[in-house]
Amino acid sequence: MTTATQTIVGLTESAASQVKETLAKEAPGKHLRVYVEQGGCSGLQYGLVFDEQRDNDSVSEQMGLSVLVDPFSANYVRGTVVDFDDSLTGGGFKIHNPNARQSCGCGKSFEA
Repeated sequence: MTTATQTIVGLTESAASQVKETLAKEAPGKHLRVYVEQGGCSGLQYGLVFDEQRDNDSVSEQMGLSVLVDPFSANYVRGTVVDFDDSLTGGGFKIHNPNARQSCGCGKSFEA
C-alpha cells in the first residue's frame, strides 16, 4: 500500500464534516475514494465513494479522514479540492479541479 507524500485531493472543512457524518451512518470503517472514469458529457467524470484501501492507492490523512486516490485518477485530480455546499438548490459536493480545461454545466464531468 502506498501513502502519498503530498495531498493529491484536498477537502474543505465543510466537505470533511459531511463525509465524517455520512461515513458514521452508512459506511463505518471505510475511507473516502476520489476517482475519475471515462464518461460524462465532457469525456471524464468524477466519482466519490466510500471504499477500502487498495494496493497502489495514494492516501492522505485530512481532518481525521483518509482520502484515497488510485494512480490513474491521480493524473487528473492532483491539486483538486472537494467542497460541500448544503444549500437547498445546487447543494452537494463540489469539485474544484485546476487541471480541467473545460467542465460540464453539471460539474460532474470535465475535459483534461
